[in-house]
Amino acid sequence: MLYLLPRLGVIGKEISDKLCYAPGIDLALSYFMLIPILIGSLTARWQGVGISLLAEFTSLWIWIFAHESLHTRPKSNIHSTLSTMVGKWRNHLAVWITALAIPLFWLVRLAEIVVYPPLTWLVKLPKYETKEWVNVSRQKFEGLIGYDLIWCLYCDWMTGVWSLGSEMLRNVESFWCPIRFYSDKKCENCKLDFPDIDNGWVLPEGNIEDVTQLLQEKYTVEQEKRSWFGHSSRKEK
Repeated sequence: MLYLLPRLGVIGKEISDKLCYAPGIDLALSYFMLIPILIGSLTARWQGVGISLLAEFTSLWIWIFAHESLHTRPKSNIHSTLSTMVGKWRNHLAVWITALAIPLFWLVRLAEIVVYPPLTWLVKLPKYETKEWVNVSRQKFEGLIGYDLIWCLYCDWMTGVWSLGSEMLRNVESFWCPIRFYSDKKCENCKLDFPDIDNGWVLPEGNIEDVTQLLQEKYTVEQEKRSWFGHSSRKEK
């Protein structure tokens, strides 16, 4: 149905587009990944979970084969190219191992939906247009067929979810704990995801007075959005 929607005219295309970004994509992916497991667990507990997972993987492979049979395969593709580098079975096994991380990304997404929004009201951490982060668009890329397409869509969703979670954590860390780590190596490793480590966090040799002074400098009572220090909203002022 998702595959056919864009071919059903203007209304079908609009519905298809909405299902490509949050919150529509949350509903679509829940239908394919979470709801079957939930129904299976309620119906037959762990046996039901196993059957639902088997059904999900089976339908996924059926879709892959169907999609590849309906499209002309390009002369080269991602999985065959990488398979020649690392070996076919190694590449395929490694790809499927990444699927074990799906529950983690769902937990991150749940936290973005349930945990973070109250913070925007309670302490005025900035709100985000979720659909600008959590969306998929690689289905529009020419040459992605079947196996390549489904894994690129997985990565498409995964990176958006993770990036939004990281952005939210930047606000949380700089607001509540703006103190550099004693480990220089950890500071170096973490500053990519938390730029404020080099953008204002108090040195570990400092004291609690330094921290409170920094908080008073970076945040005010009247402040509408209490974003992390290096956020673009601060530069606009």
